[in-house]
Amino acid sequence: MPETPSSALPRQVADAYVDALIALDPITGTYLGVPESAGRLPDFSPAGQEAVAELARATLVRLDEAEKLPGADSDAERRCGRLLRERLTAELAVHDAEEGLRTVSNLRSPAHGVRNVFTVMPTASKEDWTAVAERLRAVPDALEGYRASLALGLERKLPAGPRPTAAFVTQLDEWTGGSDGRGWFEDFVTAGPDELRAELDAAAALATSAFRSLRDWMRDVYAPGIEGAPDTVGRERYARWVRFFNGTELDLDEAYAYGWSEYHRLLAEMKTEADKILPGAGPWEALAHLDVHGTHIEGVEEVREWLQKLMDEAIEALDGTHFELAERVRVVESRIAPPGSAAAPYYTGPSEDFSRPGRTWLPTMGETRFPVYDLVSTWYHEGVPGHHLQIAQWVHVADRLSRYQATIGGVSANAEGWALYAERLMDELGFLPDAERRLGYLDAQMMRACRVIVDIGMHLELEIPGDSPFHPGERWTPELAEEFFGRHSGRPADFVASELTRYLSMPAQAIGYKLGERAWLLGRERARAAHGDAFDAKAWHMAALSQGPLGLDDLVDELSKL
Repeated sequence: MPETPSSALPRQVADAYVDALIALDPITGTYLGVPESAGRLPDFSPAGQEAVAELARATLVRLDEAEKLPGADSDAERRCGRLLRERLTAELAVHDAEEGLRTVSNLRSPAHGVRNVFTVMPTASKEDWTAVAERLRAVPDALEGYRASLALGLERKLPAGPRPTAAFVTQLDEWTGGSDGRGWFEDFVTAGPDELRAELDAAAALATSAFRSLRDWMRDVYAPGIEGAPDTVGRERYARWVRFFNGTELDLDEAYAYGWSEYHRLLAEMKTEADKILPGAGPWEALAHLDVHGTHIEGVEEVREWLQKLMDEAIEALDGTHFELAERVRVVESRIAPPGSAAAPYYTGPSEDFSRPGRTWLPTMGETRFPVYDLVSTWYHEGVPGHHLQIAQWVHVADRLSRYQATIGGVSANAEGWALYAERLMDELGFLPDAERRLGYLDAQMMRACRVIVDIGMHLELEIPGDSPFHPGERWTPELAEEFFGRHSGRPADFVASELTRYLSMPAQAIGYKLGERAWLLGRERARAAHGDAFDAKAWHMAALSQGPLGLDDLVDELSKL
């Protein structure tokens, strides 16, 4: 870890941690726009994981000293120190439980990190492509380190779930083009300069071969080695992941009950909107009708352009009225996700200097026709005023926060809660003027309520309440969860299957949307009550977005004071 002065305050300790982490994790460096990271990849082996953990331990020792110094009790230092301690403690709890020895997912794994980082690398110059080739040549060692960690997990009887493993093998097969096809990396480098053609093609082939070897090992060694293991994690492991993704010690039974209360509330609203679309029909019958007869966009490039226009229009309407946006925060790009991605849309934040803007990504799943009802609220979530405004604002005010707060110190439930709050805000402001768009919004809200129910329910094997219209009195299993989710979603079966696999491999992440939204709404309600008629929504939004990330333990308290 870089030397920090003995008089360093918490924000200085946090920023020294970022510098040291980038040296260990060049993928993080690339997302932050650090040129020196471009040609390297992290060490995903057990030793590499322990190096990151040791950095966290050393940082916590430095933080102990920093918090004793004069000035450490200012709001800025206090928030940063509290976030740094909470995040590193949560990460160490996950590491010490050896969760890194069974990280297999259809969305979040070292292999996903390796592939995805290439999509955000600069590719404007020969030098950029030379760095791409260098990083491609680093892929075999990176994946070998990941395989070594999984092998140690097998040895220590720490298996990943069979269902996420099967999904991951399928993804690896798609990324590598099957047994003899052209892989994703070979396609990626076709945009490179002719003068580097031979070097890029050779490096891409090397990367594809490494991914193919990982696929074969996962299929032939790992999958048989975990046969019969549970896909769910149980209460102890789940509680650990609750802290990691949500920044809180959660009352899981209360959260489960809250999910059901939201389910019943939303179902009633959905029935009202569905009746406007197809009189006498239920919500999902109306959504199926919209899939065929509703407004839609034809074509992949056409939907990308439409989503870009949707975000641009939202910025024009909201800036100056409900937000006060810096010019560089006003820039966000719509992109199509690379083939083989999970089914859910996602967002990537800007580089620290905004040379790479924030971007939304739409996985097309092979489709070329896109119903509008399923897009509008989702892009208010992923783009504007959702993820983009929050994450880009953190980067914009990095000089007032710390580099850690502005970049890598995020808490999933804070960010996802804001984005779901943003969907609700657009409904409150009248941006969903017809039943078609509003039913799509409610369907998206229902999906998040169902996430709370099934994620907690299946991992803890809870009982389904007696007033449930679905299997009352039975205990949740992944099979029941997938059936329930499918019955209460307007999304196709492949999306539902992908989502359930995601919940099984990322326990407690999916609950943060609704629970985070609840925290944001409560914070706003308390701030409004404190200010009365003087409450200024625009000022509150900008202050809230500029305070940096916080776990749910701290979020309501801080929002209430603004």
